[in-house]
Amino acid sequence: MPPLKLPLPPLKTQTHIPHMPHYPPLQPLLRSITQSLKKTPTKNMSSVNLKPNTTTTKPQLKGIVFDMDGTLTVPVIDFQAMYKSVLGEDEYVRIKKSSPSGIDILHLIENWAPDKQLKAYEIIADYEQQGMDRLQIMPGAAELCGFLNSRNIRRGLITRNVKLAVDLFHERFGMSFSPALSREFRPFKPDPGPLLHICSTWGVEPNEVMMIGDSLKDDVACGKRAGAFACLLDETGRYDSPEYANVEHKPDYKVSSLAQVQSLLEADFDLTP
Repeated sequence: MPPLKLPLPPLKTQTHIPHMPHYPPLQPLLRSITQSLKKTPTKNMSSVNLKPNTTTTKPQLKGIVFDMDGTLTVPVIDFQAMYKSVLGEDEYVRIKKSSPSGIDILHLIENWAPDKQLKAYEIIADYEQQGMDRLQIMPGAAELCGFLNSRNIRRGLITRNVKLAVDLFHERFGMSFSPALSREFRPFKPDPGPLLHICSTWGVEPNEVMMIGDSLKDDVACGKRAGAFACLLDETGRYDSPEYANVEHKPDYKVSSLAQVQSLLEADFDLTP
């Protein structure tokens, strides 16, 4: 008897499984991210960038203009005592309350009667002479100037001190800043005129220049009003006080020493000549 041929059951159609994307193994990916984070440098928080560069192209920097007293030189003039000597105690207190960023003594006495103005300038000259007698270079100034020389970045100077003090500074420390404008150049800081004059002399735009100084009311205001970058040197942190929170002109950068400026420049600017 021949074998029986039983019908085979129908084949089930296989359910279609969509193609799944291929993902890399998770652990190697996490290791890669961790290693890259370890290599990423962190900024020194004592050098604060108040206006970080968020653009992909770094701005080009062609020159730096420095303040002198308290920036390139160690602060030795007691400005508070000088202002009180010129104005008197009561007037000093009154003006100080109405001007939180600082007292502009030179502008105040410009419209005084000639005899009163002459006496004020004699007091100021006496304090400035004491400063010249004790003139000291600011730590980090020589090294920063050497770095700028190596990058062919121009150096200028704007001070509200007299030309005699600027000449003594150049002679004593063997540094060259050109142009170097003292208060004989009018208008003086915080007017942007001196900084714009230097930019014109160099043949550069203000946004290719940085102003560095230790005064919000003079140096930062001069730089910002001219359209330049402004870096505030605040050795003691006094400008962290709430009384300076609402000043009109604020710096792009704030450092506690000149030694911090080089790394700031290398990180945020194109220093190509």
